[in-house]
Amino acid sequence: MKSFGLLMVVLVVSSLPFAARDRAQNLDKTVMNVDEEVTAFAYAPDGRIVFSVRRMFKAKKYELQRDDIWLLETNGKRKRLLEGQKFTHGDKPFTYQVESFTWSPNGHIVAIQLYTSTVDPEDDSREDARALLLLDDNGRELHSAGPDPLVMNAESPMWLRDNGTLVYLVEEIAPRQLFSLKYLYMSSGPQTKVFEGRTFIDAARIPGSNSAIAIERDRAMDGPARMQKLELLAQDDKELATLDSFVGAGGVSISPTGKLVAYFLDNEVLEIRSLEEPNQVARKREGLGVLQWSADETRFYLKRTVEKKSADLVSFDVPGLVARPRGAVPLVLEPEPRQLLHGLTIREFGLSPDGRFLAVVLPGKRNLQVFGF
Repeated sequence: MKSFGLLMVVLVVSSLPFAARDRAQNLDKTVMNVDEEVTAFAYAPDGRIVFSVRRMFKAKKYELQRDDIWLLETNGKRKRLLEGQKFTHGDKPFTYQVESFTWSPNGHIVAIQLYTSTVDPEDDSREDARALLLLDDNGRELHSAGPDPLVMNAESPMWLRDNGTLVYLVEEIAPRQLFSLKYLYMSSGPQTKVFEGRTFIDAARIPGSNSAIAIERDRAMDGPARMQKLELLAQDDKELATLDSFVGAGGVSISPTGKLVAYFLDNEVLEIRSLEEPNQVARKREGLGVLQWSADETRFYLKRTVEKKSADLVSFDVPGLVARPRGAVPLVLEPEPRQLLHGLTIREFGLSPDGRFLAVVLPGKRNLQVFGF
């Protein structure tokens, strides 16, 4: 039997709402649990959580995985937005796993990044691709590119402020070394290229704007990485800095106010740069991982490994930035991070927009737990 996944799941959610009166003031007690196999999740702007749950079923000689997608309201109630077994795409055996969610600015539409596999029954050959699925918060599929619900070969979506336009990455040089950019219009019209002919390692939207910070390199990969501020609607750009180095696996992380950006220079050193005064920088030795900012931008939270691998979660202060003279090498700070959750290993984490809650997915069983600060 062809196998594309693991086990069926049963969903159990505790009765405690996010804003329970006895909400924990530290990270010693959970305030909410989703007690089964969660494959990905994300906070909405208003504090709701969209999450996916592993779903397995058999179709002829194949065992397929198509994750269910759920929405957890701030009062603890939940509703299923998508039943994976009923989802269709093409006429061949098809499987997917949810990798990530990206909410629209108004919190009513979610772009879901899938890792898909399609099998040709004639020779059992398999084609893998990343794709985007768009759902509103009532579970309605939004078909922006014709009858097919999926936008194929698309990832890392960035919403524009109109809540109806996306810019996403398309792989140009495999394996995931360089990307181009494309528009996706929710209302109508074909997908079109953005900044045609240019290639980027990574890009992230500046909160509250139609702009993004992107790390550009040419196709030959023979020049330095350059940090660009891209006006996604007007297709204007401004170069902010030439980087000494850049590790794409760590990605670009922009602070909630859009004033600071952080990225990894190598597997150890994190650089923080002002987007208002780009020559002001700081460097810290922390180790490559997945990073998020606190709501007040005073701290980082870091899972000390990339992608969906398991590691401990730590936090550390955002350092003060200093002007970097031309040709000077900034001092690399050696901070002592604060270990969270008593050193518990986690697979994924997320911070609520208001800074009041920390959600984590645990390895193994992969249940979702929410803690109150």
